[in-house]
Formats: sequence, C-alpha cells, structure tokens
Amino acid sequence: MSNTSGGLNITIATRESRLALWQAEHVKSLLQALGHRVQLLGMTTQGDQILDRSLSKVGGKGLFVKELEVALQEGRADIAVHSLKDVPMDLPEGFALACVMEREDPRDAWVSPGCDSLADLPQDAVVGTSSLRRLVLLRESLDRLGRQDVRIEPLRGNLDTRLRKLDEGQYHAIVLAAAGLKRLGLSARIRAIFAPEQSLPAAGQGALGIEIRSDRTDLMQALSPLVHMGTWLRVAAERTVSRAMGGSCSMPLAAYARWADEGSHALCLEAAWGDPEGRTPVVRVAETAPVETLAQAEALGHRVAQALRAGGAQAAGG
Repeated sequence: MSNTSGGLNITIATRESRLALWQAEHVKSLLQALGHRVQLLGMTTQGDQILDRSLSKVGGKGLFVKELEVALQEGRADIAVHSLKDVPMDLPEGFALACVMEREDPRDAWVSPGCDSLADLPQDAVVGTSSLRRLVLLRESLDRLGRQDVRIEPLRGNLDTRLRKLDEGQYHAIVLAAAGLKRLGLSARIRAIFAPEQSLPAAGQGALGIEIRSDRTDLMQALSPLVHMGTWLRVAAERTVSRAMGGSCSMPLAAYARWADEGSHALCLEAAWGDPEGRTPVVRVAETAPVETLAQAEALGHRVAQALRAGGAQAAGG
C-alpha cells in the first residue's frame, strides 16, 4: 500500500454476504470522500460455510472474523469492516479496533408474514432465532404469556437465507437485528421493533467496527474522522460486560448502554443473563454512571458484570 498525494490506497477485507458488502461499500464511500483510494477484497469465512450447526457449537462468531484477520496479517488487505456484535471481545495480539462508527438502530426486529406480536402466534407456532440471548428473552416473554406451546428453533444463514426460510413457511416468525434490515432497505419486512425492555440487545448490536493491524498508525489516523465517540463509549461498556462474563455467542447475555439524556455524560448500562435450559429466572441489572472516557465505560461494564454474577449469572466456564 502506498501513500501518494495525501491519500492512502486501502483494501477492505469483507465477507461476501449482501449485508457485509453493504457495510464495506459504506466505509469505502466515506473513505473515498476523504481522498483515499479504496477497493474491496471479498472473502468467504468459516462462519459463512458452516450452516448446519449453531454458532455456539462450532466456535462462535469469531468464525466470521478469522479469515479477514489472516488477510490483514499477510498484507492482502489493510482494514476489515465488521458488525461489532460479531467481533470477539478480545482481539488476537497484533490487531486493534481502530474505529467504531455511529450506531444504526440497535434493537431486535420481529419479522412475520401473519403475526403482529408474540401474543398473536397460533397454537404450536415456531419462532426462529440464531441467538441464545434472543432465545432466553423470547422464552421469558412467552412464559409470561402462558405460551409454553410455542417452539423456538435455530435459524442460521445470511439475512436473505433467513427471510427465505420464513417465506417458505418453516417459521411463523423470526427475530433479526433491525440494523441489518434497515441497511439493506428491508424495513418493510419489519412487523414490529422490540423495545429494549422487551428484548435487550446484544453488546455492540447495530454498530460497525473497523479492525486493523495494531502497527498501522497511518490507518489509525486515516480512520479517525469516521469515529463516533458517543457510540464507542456505549459499546465499550457493553463489550466489557461480555468480556468480563467470558462472553461469546455461546453465552445467553444481553448488554445495552444508552445516554440518560440528550447531551448527558451519564451512561445507563443494562444487562441480562439467562439459563438456556430455563431452570432459573433471567438475571437483570442496570447501573448509571458518568462516562467520558473508554476507561470509565469499561469500569462501568465491570461493575455491571459483577452485579450479574452476584445475582446468579454464570460466567462462561463457571
């Protein structure tokens, strides 16, 4: 990669799903507007290839990131654009999160051809989700409605594949991230959006992160105009909860931070943990603290993780 006339030549490593390509193209256009020359390197990851088993059983969401990191390591690409909720809590040595961009809608979306809500589901309905977090929160809501008849079944594949499975009648409804649907112009598929109180989002949901090799200070500088600090502080608090709990997608954990008021420095961080077997009630905690630095955001995340464990939540391997 060379640097001529002030701009950099930047190659973006990206997965080849429609959503991943949208994200990479979005970053490409922003960088081009800043005077850089940008191209994409499309790649298929292990996470894209293994579709017959749940992510929690085959190695977690890091499977979507590994091949992209190899391309960075070998110099075939300069940056990788990720959905932040797919990025493992601890990056391998030699890599850094250089940028967190402004967040899209972080909430979960209810997608169904015929049912307005959980309460609307027919007897013995099937709801699809790929996430243990969504499973425990859906099960909690269904139990509250007395709907033990509803089955929650695994749902894998990219966004288009999941929607096709719904349209084929394999599910009565599915739960997806609102951000992906909105980014691909599929808002019309959203029947309803869950308030965070109903379905607390995953750490980092709706935010894009850009990964680089940690020795690439030129890229750190080039990406700095894309940083959205308000989002970075929120997701740093969320991801710290997940890291402190040993979190991966094999953990039924939600963590969501929001500013107490417009322009406020008070960050309210909520978290929830549930037992996938449903043997114990969902553990929920919330704490608000002034946050103006990443260190303060992480300190808040650690306190919330501690409160979760005190409430009976099990850390991974614990």
